[in-house]
Amino acid sequence: MCIFWGTTYLGIRIALDSFPPALLVCLRNLMSGAITLSVAAMIGAHFPRGRDLWTTAGYGLMVIGVGNGTLAVVEQWIPTGLSSLFVTTAPFWFVGIDALLAGGEKFHAPTMRGLLLGFLGVFLLIAPDAWTALTHHSFSSGGSVVLAFLLLQVSGASWALGSLLQRNRRSRVHPFVIGGVQQLSTGLALLVPGIFQMPSAHWTARGIGAIAYLAIFGGIVGYSCYALVISRLPLAIASIYTYINPVVAVFLGWWVYRERFGLREAGAMAVIFAGVAMVRRATSRPVQNLRPNRTA
Repeated sequence: MCIFWGTTYLGIRIALDSFPPALLVCLRNLMSGAITLSVAAMIGAHFPRGRDLWTTAGYGLMVIGVGNGTLAVVEQWIPTGLSSLFVTTAPFWFVGIDALLAGGEKFHAPTMRGLLLGFLGVFLLIAPDAWTALTHHSFSSGGSVVLAFLLLQVSGASWALGSLLQRNRRSRVHPFVIGGVQQLSTGLALLVPGIFQMPSAHWTARGIGAIAYLAIFGGIVGYSCYALVISRLPLAIASIYTYINPVVAVFLGWWVYRERFGLREAGAMAVIFAGVAMVRRATSRPVQNLRPNRTA
């Protein structure tokens, strides 16, 4: 999950050269969800039914639909490495929303210090672009970066809330099946906007290959692993991927598209990682204290 999800930022960027965002997310999730559920059906796995099915699908839209959909949109404007750094704030949303939910771990001083340090790193990352957008009154002059950051924070909050709500539910369904249901439901939900975007798609071998890669390694492998990890491990451990994904994404973005990554970005990333590490250490809980469920 840590390695493959880091590569999906580049995969999305390559796929966007051929497919618009809604169609991209629709195709990758239809493919990954259908394959996952087909395998689950062949081995006789238990499937959610009735209200459980609709609830699982709804949480999937909150996590994948909003999460991957927003990421695909903003990668049209900003580099893949920068978008991955904006997503490193995800653990902060997990901790904050978990504190508001019944039975969640409440805030305490070490957690607050970690959050403040992490947001300092975020400020270092976006402050120059925000100032440029403010002084030039231009979307292209920094405004796109600020808007992308804000959209990815809404996306992060939706991802965290959907993950935690699914995690706290009691269900006999295996996390891999839940992951498949959530991927397929996202693909079906985006089918209508995806169809409207089909005239602007270019069915190139490179674009189709990127979609297939995202479906297999981002969905079947990556999201299925995430569904299992979030249902079995403490949030502090489950969020380790936020350290590794940006490193992989930044390197691949520089290597393939020669995206800029300077001292300011490196320094901001280090500060954000330090904040995430403080939050992770402050919120560590024994596995046996977690509620016995489920996925993301």
